[in-house]
Amino acid sequence: QVQLVESGGGLVQAGGSLRLSCAASGRTLSGYTMGWFRQAPGKEREFVAAIRWNTRSTFYADSIKGRFTISRDNAKNTVYLQMNSLKPEDTAVYYCAADRLMRNPPLRYDYWGQGTQVTVSA
Repeated sequence: QVQLVESGGGLVQAGGSLRLSCAASGRTLSGYTMGWFRQAPGKEREFVAAIRWNTRSTFYADSIKGRFTISRDNAKNTVYLQMNSLKPEDTAVYYCAADRLMRNPPLRYDYWGQGTQVTVSA
């Protein structure tokens, strides 16, 4: 069992930056894929980014490519999402997720955090 806790959300102006963190507990994340998803009001949850823990291979949605960067810190058992050049359409609840089976493509996950709100004002 893996517990995930997101942090770092908040209110930011368009063009600004935020860094989300997802701290994992319960076991080390070696062999896992970690992902970030988001859900805006009235919309379905959508994939944002993913990282293979061991190889650090990364995957990004086209909508955020070049603006967001996913990374991980093995010592802290934490995954990050650096978000730059934020736009109002990035406003959503952002969720961290863990996949223990390294599915391909990295779109299905076994464990989920509670989410953190990101609001980008125009």
